[in-house]
Amino acid sequence: MNLLRDAFSWLTDPAQWTGASSLLLLLGQHLTYTAIAVALAAVIAIPLGWAIGHTGCGREIAVAVSGLARAVPSFGLLILLVLVAGVLHKPEAAVITFVLLAIPSILAGAYTGLESIDRKTIDAARAMGMTEREILAKVEIPLGLPLLVGGLRSAILQVAATVTIAAYVNLGGLGLPIITGLNLRRYDMVLGGALLVAALALVLELLMALAQRMSVPRGLRSTSTAGPPAEPAGRGADHANTPELQGDRTVERTRT
Repeated sequence: MNLLRDAFSWLTDPAQWTGASSLLLLLGQHLTYTAIAVALAAVIAIPLGWAIGHTGCGREIAVAVSGLARAVPSFGLLILLVLVAGVLHKPEAAVITFVLLAIPSILAGAYTGLESIDRKTIDAARAMGMTEREILAKVEIPLGLPLLVGGLRSAILQVAATVTIAAYVNLGGLGLPIITGLNLRRYDMVLGGALLVAALALVLELLMALAQRMSVPRGLRSTSTAGPPAEPAGRGADHANTPELQGDRTVERTRT
């Protein structure tokens, strides 16, 4: 309890929130590295994932590459890239490390979002005369968006947690109090820095959970909240609820 009280005293000390190494500055550095890494990873992984999900080609390669990237230890990769690139390129080495960490989750979210769509919906879109580009833009991407946002959500949390190791190579971020506290045996600093990282992760998790919920297409959102459909009465109702016509209605909702 004394350590926890000391950590809160350190966090609430006004001196920690002012100056050249203030916690606000470290928070800004932490968020900057996270945003840059996730944005670059999204530029690489989202088009590739959409191409894999739409065509069905290259999925095995993507799974293998994603698994390999997840198996590489981020700390070891950061140190290796810093040694290879040199001390003048430490920020670039850190960003590359975090980009490689973020790509697997975003890539998986992009192609699984398209693969999860009912094939009857795609067939109905083709039957209505939509081109492959229109199917991708107006049907597959909107319907697969929730899983893509889920992949972004996972990537953001992983990167935000891993950016703490950037302080080990003097790049700042919220890991700096943790590294400095360990060197100085100031465990109140260590715990305070860890609490800040945990609080940041919780805030990002809540924001991305809200974004994932809002990414569900409006038609599907209203359908899911309306409860189960009533039992059809008669053969005409049975015909009206065939999978083919349900796919047609899904496409119509997406196009509108």
